[in-house]
Amino acid sequence: MNRKNIVRNSLLALMGLVFSASVWAHGGAAGTDTDQCKFELEPGHWVHYTAYQPNAFPAEEFCANIPSINTLTQLVFDYQDPRYRKMSVEFEVTKEPEGTRVFHLPASKHKSGTVTLTLDKGVPEVGNYLIHITLVPDEGERLDVHMGFVAGKGQQTSTGLMALYAFFVFAGLYILYLSHAGFKKKVDELLGKIKEA
Repeated sequence: MNRKNIVRNSLLALMGLVFSASVWAHGGAAGTDTDQCKFELEPGHWVHYTAYQPNAFPAEEFCANIPSINTLTQLVFDYQDPRYRKMSVEFEVTKEPEGTRVFHLPASKHKSGTVTLTLDKGVPEVGNYLIHITLVPDEGERLDVHMGFVAGKGQQTSTGLMALYAFFVFAGLYILYLSHAGFKKKVDELLGKIKEA
C-alpha cells in the first residue's frame, strides 16, 4: 500500500470518527443510559433537561454546570412520557442551601410536552441551585422531585472531549510522520537524541 493510500484511508477514518453520531451523542449504547441531563419523575418516567445561555454561549447546551450568572438562561424540559402532558406541573428554581426562590412557574398543563423556563437575568450568584418539579395531580398526593446544578463556575471542557482532541492531534502527527520524509527524519533524530541522553 503506497503512502497516498495510507494518508487517504487515515483521513477517511478520522472523518468517520468526527461525524459519528455515537461519538457526539450524550445518550448511551443499547441497554445503557449515560444521559446525565435527564431525571426520573416517577419510577420509569423521565424528563430530559437542557440549559442554554444564548447571549453568553450561543448554540451550546449545558446540564449540571451552567457557566455564567446574571445572563439570560433558559431551562428546557422535555417530557419523555406523554402522560405528563395531561398533568399540572409546577417548576421552581432555588438557591441552595438557603432555599431562596429565584424562579417560579405555577402549576399548569403543558400539552406540547416541552416547557421552557426563561430566567431573563439568569441566576444572581455563583453557587448551587436546585430545580424543583412538582406534579400536581387532580387527585392524590403532590410529588416533588429535584435536580441540582452549579452556576457561575465558567465553562468546562469535559475530559472525554479533551481526550478526543488529544487523539486527533496525535493521529494528525502520526499521519504527517508517515507521509512526510522531512518530518519523519526530524522526529527520528529527536527520538535518537532522547535515547542517547
